[in-house]
Amino acid sequence: MTDILLTAGLAAAAAFAALALKKYAPEISAVLSVAAGAVILISVLHRMSPIISQITQLSDKAGLSSAYGRVLIKTIGICFLCRFTADTCRDSGQSALASKVELAGKISVLLIALPLFADILSIASGLLNNSPQ
Repeated sequence: MTDILLTAGLAAAAAFAALALKKYAPEISAVLSVAAGAVILISVLHRMSPIISQITQLSDKAGLSSAYGRVLIKTIGICFLCRFTADTCRDSGQSALASKVELAGKISVLLIALPLFADILSIASGLLNNSPQ
């Protein structure tokens, strides 16, 4: 609970400082916003280790390949990173660039998930071929 309070406090303080600086030093305001966002992102990523451990334990208990857990963790990481980057681009007035980052993230997730799609199709094909007629 204290972690989220610290994160929210940092975000609010950075937002107010960036807003106050925007009129007199817009460059510093933008750098402050990006730096605060990076600190928050790093803090959040640091706190994800228990989540990663839990996903790994659950996949082990279920007897699933560790590759499935890795795909899940990678896709979550890509989503967070792309969202942070796109929001930063939008805050800087670069909405077209933000859209390109989001598109790149979606394509990256699809590329990482392709082996899972292949496994699902293989399982479905095997079930259909072995079903009684």
